[in-house]
Amino acid sequence: MPFRPKDAPKTTTRRTGWVTSELYYWHDTQNWSGFFEPSLTVQPGEHFENPETKRRMNGLVEATGLAPCLHPIRPEPVEEAFLTKVHPQSYLDHLKAVCASGGGDAGQLTPVGPASYEIAQLAVGGVLKAVDAVFTGAVDNAYVLCRPPGHHAMPELAMGFCLLANAALGIKYAQETYGIERIATVDWDVHHGNGTQAIFYDDPSVLTISLHQNNLFPPNSGFIEETGEGAGQGVNLNIPLPPGSGSGAYREAFKEIVLPALEAFKPQAIFVPSGYDASALDPLGIMMLSSEDYRWMIRQVLEVADRHCEGRLIVTHEGGYSATYVPYCGLAVVEEMSGVSDTLEDPFHVHIAGYGGHDLSGDQAKAIQAAKAAYFGE
Repeated sequence: MPFRPKDAPKTTTRRTGWVTSELYYWHDTQNWSGFFEPSLTVQPGEHFENPETKRRMNGLVEATGLAPCLHPIRPEPVEEAFLTKVHPQSYLDHLKAVCASGGGDAGQLTPVGPASYEIAQLAVGGVLKAVDAVFTGAVDNAYVLCRPPGHHAMPELAMGFCLLANAALGIKYAQETYGIERIATVDWDVHHGNGTQAIFYDDPSVLTISLHQNNLFPPNSGFIEETGEGAGQGVNLNIPLPPGSGSGAYREAFKEIVLPALEAFKPQAIFVPSGYDASALDPLGIMMLSSEDYRWMIRQVLEVADRHCEGRLIVTHEGGYSATYVPYCGLAVVEEMSGVSDTLEDPFHVHIAGYGGHDLSGDQAKAIQAAKAAYFGE
């Protein structure tokens, strides 16, 4: 077996904050089957966005002995008044009403339970506590393992299993509380980070980057022509990759576009809305990443953060629907963030690495160059 518990403690080179709560796992996505409400043609079942992937990731962090090396940060619910920095009160009242009625569809096939609004407040509050810990120097970086996710949440619309814009609200908080003038986001969820894009589309102080499977979700969203508007023109970057992209395409996109864009922007802090649904075992995407690809990507972002941000990096957990594989992908990110000396050997990696098609293909290279030209004007 590739993993056995060891008596020797792990050592780390960075102080990584770890935010989670049992209540995050109590967000109830009802008995929807996949993402459809039960009916006479859809048998009741389990929603894709269920607690198991996150609970198992937290369990793997414990089982590998990494947890004692992390710095626990206890989340607290955010005040509703702060949520109006992004979401109008009418939308917040809508969410509360749906939850108060016992739960149901909050919009765009996003189910909620009776306590989901309060748990969403706790998710945002966890991000804000992570921001405080990073910017006061209590930790070097932080990972927020929260539910519900947030990168699809629009100001006035629940979407894609997301209720409140977790990372975007964290960015607003960092701007207002700590006076940060330039913040970048790197979103590698397999679905386009449309909510984050919409919130900062005309804001020149926030560089929003999204790598995603081309035209997967939301439909007709995340195209290379979407580069911002008004004062924010040129600070929104989309990299839609062809279905089936693996290590070669993602690493090429980083080298050709993501890293040069970050270097040019010189952010003072970086947020990573981190979804793991671009993994090879995910049921909602058809990309081919392994845990080692996520480890490689976060390493590149950490190096940029070290150069420009004094290491300030906050990761928010987004999508990822393989209960089997999300824990290994997430663990790789947290291990790299903390600089742990004894990493887990992913038992699935050899299998995934053996898939054909990981090398950069012609259509993938063409898509990357098109995204590069659209953003850099080359």
